[in-house]
Amino acid sequence: MSMILIQAALVIYGIAIMIVLYRVIAGPSLPDRIVAFDSIGAMVMSSVSIICLIMDTTLFLEAILIIGVLSFISTIATSRFIERGVIFERKR
Repeated sequence: MSMILIQAALVIYGIAIMIVLYRVIAGPSLPDRIVAFDSIGAMVMSSVSIICLIMDTTLFLEAILIIGVLSFISTIATSRFIERGVIFERKR
C-alpha cells in the first residue's frame, strides 16, 4: 500500500513539474518565471528523494544537495540581475 502511494506521489510531482514548466515558458513577467523555475528545482529535489525511497538507496542524496545549491544560486543571480542589471559588481 505504501509503495503505491509513493509511486502516486512521483506521478503527481511529474504532473506538477509539467504545469509549472508551462509557467516558465509562458510566464507573464520575468519574476514569475524565476519563481516557477525555483519551484521546479524544489519539485525535482522531492522527486529524486522519492526515487531514493523506491530504489531503497542513498546514492542520490548528493544529487539532491547539488540541485538545491544550483537552484539557490540561480535564483539569487537572476534576482540580482533584475534588481541591478548586473550579477557581479566591479569596484575600481
